[in-house]
Amino acid sequence: MTDWGKLTAERLTEIAKCSEAGPGVTRLPFTREHADALQLIEGWMQDAGLETHLDAAGTLVGRTTFPGASQTLYMGSHQDSVRHGGAYDGIMGVALPILALKKLKDEGITLPFNVEILAFADEEGVRFPTALIGSRALAGSYDPAVLDLKDRDGISIDQAMRAFGLSPDNIPKLKRNNNRALGFVEVHIEQGPMLQDEDLSLGVVTAICGIERHSVTFHGVSGHAGTLPMRNRQDALVGASKLISYVNELAVNTEHLRATVGALDISPNVVNAVPNEARLTVEMRSADDAVRAEAAQQIEDKAKEIAETNRLTVSYDKTYAQPAQQCADSLRSPLAEAVKAQLGRALALPSGATHDASAMADLGPMAMMFVRCKDGISHNPAEYASPEDMGDAVQVLAQFIKNMAVRV
Repeated sequence: MTDWGKLTAERLTEIAKCSEAGPGVTRLPFTREHADALQLIEGWMQDAGLETHLDAAGTLVGRTTFPGASQTLYMGSHQDSVRHGGAYDGIMGVALPILALKKLKDEGITLPFNVEILAFADEEGVRFPTALIGSRALAGSYDPAVLDLKDRDGISIDQAMRAFGLSPDNIPKLKRNNNRALGFVEVHIEQGPMLQDEDLSLGVVTAICGIERHSVTFHGVSGHAGTLPMRNRQDALVGASKLISYVNELAVNTEHLRATVGALDISPNVVNAVPNEARLTVEMRSADDAVRAEAAQQIEDKAKEIAETNRLTVSYDKTYAQPAQQCADSLRSPLAEAVKAQLGRALALPSGATHDASAMADLGPMAMMFVRCKDGISHNPAEYASPEDMGDAVQVLAQFIKNMAVRV
């Protein structure tokens, strides 16, 4: 009898060696490490009875071929990592559905639809200042202009793809037929502590949070730290600090909101001068776009109030916005049924991070399942999911596919 969790762990340990030197895993798109990983993944796919090909965006595709099947269920995740990352983020979501299909193959199961397992090239956006090219290509939201973007060595995406043996001119032809797509399911480590707190190996995602980012700059007047009286100061950093505290308090007291000030720069940034400028970023995430939009307005209003009270001026500019993507009941329900059958309950939780699933939602229905990760650690060499939890995931994915077969 196959120990699916142990087999998953062995495969992830092996593919973690496809990495640049250094701590953890560093595997960037269109590199030698990427090519080495694809060789292993292709072997996994063929072991599960899948037909394989590498598409023009660098996505490795493994496909079943059931006679008479006209619709397709898409599953998968990304093979790339952050620098000095872990052995589970992304790649686990490729390994698990392949093993689920291998399990069904071993059982002699025939499906009324085909399944495509997708190993996307670039989700993390580490080598180039963009991401999700492979998933956007399939969903029809790919922008050819990204091919001109360059890495820190001056190599463009177009150049990197061609050196990798790809034909980026053919990427627009990759769009899948919406009418034949049953949807996309992604499995990922949670990257948070909720499953561990609930003592559950798996959870079902409700939505991928929307993201909004703002650049805020307070302008004041610099002066000598020893001679400028406190009552006369127009200290930009004091204004920024008040806003930072407000952002944190607002998120603590607002359900379904995450808000972070992640970058702060001051000028002149010397020990003996009052700061005349403080630049900071505010990022908000929520599975509810209305909650996020309301928080953004409240923070902007507070920034203006702080500036007026402290005799400062402030600029507040939105730099990025991505809407929330709700998981579709047509996939989420049979997935939750499979999780409940395996664990006795199916915890529902949102994803605060962006995934390939957020781009694939433009193709059709989308759902996600989280696997518990130790202490919620991710993007770190200490990232860990147990063989037992991954074994549960293989069982659930196989049952989910069976559940879908009954519904189609």
